[in-house]
Amino acid sequence: MPLSQLDPSPALILIDLQKMVVGLTTAPPITEIVERSARLARGFRERGFPVILVNVAGRAPGRTETRFNFTPAPDWTELVPELNQQPEDYTVTKQQVGAFYGTALELILRRRGVSQIFLTGIATTGGVESTARNAHDHGYNVVLVVDAMTDRDPDAHRNSIEKIFPRIGETTTTEAVLSQLQEQARLTNVAELQ
Repeated sequence: MPLSQLDPSPALILIDLQKMVVGLTTAPPITEIVERSARLARGFRERGFPVILVNVAGRAPGRTETRFNFTPAPDWTELVPELNQQPEDYTVTKQQVGAFYGTALELILRRRGVSQIFLTGIATTGGVESTARNAHDHGYNVVLVVDAMTDRDPDAHRNSIEKIFPRIGETTTTEAVLSQLQEQARLTNVAELQ
């Protein structure tokens, strides 16, 4: 289902757009995802809506058949500079796939009165999907900006977008969100003039 409306209290959550992921081969390419996410962050900031930058600094301790063998660079958890992190942004560091468990994300959202979250980032089938599922379980209106997320596996990415996301939220594009933000700003200005 496409984006139906912009709630009065939305927030943008950008998942794992950090130095570790910049060199990964993804479909769509990560450079496009970073650029779109940065545009969305600017749009949310201009309206005074929260921007939450999530990075991952570890792995959940549970058993898994897949082991990741990599030696991270010392700065691997740093957010990509293109996001232009601002003092009013929130930063959430997670140790597992999703951004809710073991972090302050839920507290940040509740204190700001957020009812709707917009998600972007990497990986579509990992951090984005896990966070979206948890947000849905917590009762948020979930909006997945599908042209601002990517994955290393194009088939898995497509499956999440086509099969999973329509069950847990609305799917949309960067341009549609930016258009809604501009329209809300216009309506607010008109109301203030009356």
